[in-house]
Amino acid sequence: MGMPGYLWRMLLCAGLIVLPALSAAAQSIKDLQAQFDRETDSVRKAKLLVKLGDAQFDETRRAGVAGDDNTVGYTLEKYRDNARAALEALKKQHPDAEKHSNGYRQLEMHVSKGIREVEEAMAAAPEPYRPPLQIVRQDLIAVDKELIKLLFPHHPTDQPPPAPPPEKQP
Repeated sequence: MGMPGYLWRMLLCAGLIVLPALSAAAQSIKDLQAQFDRETDSVRKAKLLVKLGDAQFDETRRAGVAGDDNTVGYTLEKYRDNARAALEALKKQHPDAEKHSNGYRQLEMHVSKGIREVEEAMAAAPEPYRPPLQIVRQDLIAVDKELIKLLFPHHPTDQPPPAPPPEKQP
């Protein structure tokens, strides 16, 4: 007993709608990546990473649902590499993150989001794919810690406690 004709037509129509959307998303990532790679202004590069990273996270979720764990890993590794590139560009053009925090703040917030995305991918990934994702997670945590240290170099816990006042002699 086969599938009724109207179901085939519905599936075909759904496929015709979904396939272009998927190729448009892939094209969007490709275009955003090319724009990111060409960008020479570090602040614009960091802000562009937000758009590119969100598109990459959407791609990893779609690939994860489809069981394409290679694409998940590759895309998250590329995100990590892009985050590093954005940080290096910021440090080169604006070494004082405390005074010129624009770009650093956006990058830090997005890298935090990236860490969560990697953790979600790790939870869903089969065992052989988890160790590489763990490396990506650790690398993103290191980038995040560096960003926080650059944004807040004079953290109160870095200061030694004040010396107690001298005791009065009776």
